Amino acid sequence: MTVDGCSAADLIVSRETKAKLEKYADLLIRWNQKINLVSASTISDLWSRHFVDSAQVYKLFPAVQGVWADLGSGGGFPGLVIAIIANELNPDLKVVLVESDQRKATFLRTVIRETAISATVKIERIESLAPIGADVVSARALADLSNLLGYAQRHLRPEGIALFQKGAIWQKELAHARKSWSFESEHFKSVTAPEAVILKIGRIANA
Repeated sequence: MTVDGCSAADLIVSRETKAKLEKYADLLIRWNQKINLVSASTISDLWSRHFVDSAQVYKLFPAVQGVWADLGSGGGFPGLVIAIIANELNPDLKVVLVESDQRKATFLRTVIRETAISATVKIERIESLAPIGADVVSARALADLSNLLGYAQRHLRPEGIALFQKGAIWQKELAHARKSWSFESEHFKSVTAPEAVILKIGRIANA
């Protein structure tokens, strides 16, 4: 299972971790028939579209310590993939999945239980949840960058970083966000989509 040079072998160091991801994929396919976790059109390409796409975010900062908060986790991307990989490679990392939809949160908790990993699910709206004080926040397909920065500012510790997966118009979003926010940014090319990037953002403040 390889996409543009990014394979499971880049991150997974044991059969046990691979088995956990496969268990997650099986649960996702079953649950997706009842609730909309991912687009049905992506199920046939589940590994590259969702699993490798999520794993690459963790690969950028595999040794991060403290708390990693995934905002608007939905079907668990990237946060649940990060939690499963970190369970072996970085077991002290505390992963928090924030999802306000009760059914999706139940799915996330089911995967956590069935894969026997450690992660916390918060069933609240991002903007009303008490500040998490995370070292890293991530989000995928959640909101435009300006809104994401507001969420990140609320839930990051002062020196924390945000990792946001963005598509082809990421540069326009970046320029628009700078009208309202002050921040440092760096981008990394996605291995699963040629026009997409992962934005690393820090030192977020109102402009």
